[in-house]
Amino acid sequence: QVQLVESGGGLVQAGGSLRLSCAASGRTFSSYTMGWFRQAPGKEREFVAAISWSAGSTYFADSVKGRFTISRDNAKNTVYLQMRSLKHEDTAVYYCNAASIIAGTGIPALHSWGQGTQVTVSS
Repeated sequence: QVQLVESGGGLVQAGGSLRLSCAASGRTFSSYTMGWFRQAPGKEREFVAAISWSAGSTYFADSVKGRFTISRDNAKNTVYLQMRSLKHEDTAVYYCNAASIIAGTGIPALHSWGQGTQVTVSS
């Protein structure tokens, strides 16, 4: 079982940057593909980015390609999401989860979620 704690969100102006962190507990963290997902008010949760267990493969939603990068440190049981050139439409609560990759898109693999971290981009 993996437990997840997201952090690093905040209020930023459009064009700014933020770095999110997801700390995972559980000895099997390093075997999971890990992903970031987000949910904006009134919308369904959507895939943002994912990284394979070895960090050899990364996946991104079209809406964030070229602006977001994902990385992980298995020794620290942590996955990161570096967000640059933020847009108002990036405003959402961001969550991490283990992920299954289907047709280049991440599907949440765990039923339980952390509390998420709020990202607000002012236009």
